[in-house]
Amino acid sequence: MGTNVDAATTEGTGSALIEKNPKIVFVLGGPGSGKGTQCANIVEHFGYTHLSAGDLLRAEVQTGSENGTMIEKMMSEGVIVPSEVTIKLLEKAIMGNENDKFLIDGFPRNDENRVAFESLTGIEPEFILFFDCSEDEMEKRLLTRNQGRKDDNIDTIRKRFKVFAESSLNVINYYNSKGKVKKIDASKPAEEVFEAVKAVFAPLS
Repeated sequence: MGTNVDAATTEGTGSALIEKNPKIVFVLGGPGSGKGTQCANIVEHFGYTHLSAGDLLRAEVQTGSENGTMIEKMMSEGVIVPSEVTIKLLEKAIMGNENDKFLIDGFPRNDENRVAFESLTGIEPEFILFFDCSEDEMEKRLLTRNQGRKDDNIDTIRKRFKVFAESSLNVINYYNSKGKVKKIDASKPAEEVFEAVKAVFAPLS
């Protein structure tokens, strides 16, 4: 199960999360690396629950709550939502689910997210599933997919690559130094990528 870190630093639901002691896998990769497709495969084949930090924030906005209004304002202004807000939403989703195995997709985005998650929850991830893909390949995928996303234009895509390289790679390097990164070559066709993913998850099931 998950690895407990200094329980004394946790507050609120953190203690409840330690009691539940969920198995958490952070899923990271650049825009267009195929995280969503592979998370769906892992859910289907290995019984994990998939939590997307971005989806949880957007869902909170839709509730019209005071918290949701604040999140919407920050997102519209291009301001990063505080780690504590995202972590509380993740905690709520984990505690409200009977499963004890979770994929957390697109989080932590930076070192501050990572430190805050471990400090506030008292939980370390089992490992990081890192979908490694070249920017050329990701760019090609994003420009050809038809999802109607406004941010799938060349300038925005390259800005997103830059943010990922400057922030998320630090998180990957940190966990790699602890031997906790499972790197997947995500440049291959989706079926081949999932074969590599299965090799990571099959021994755990």
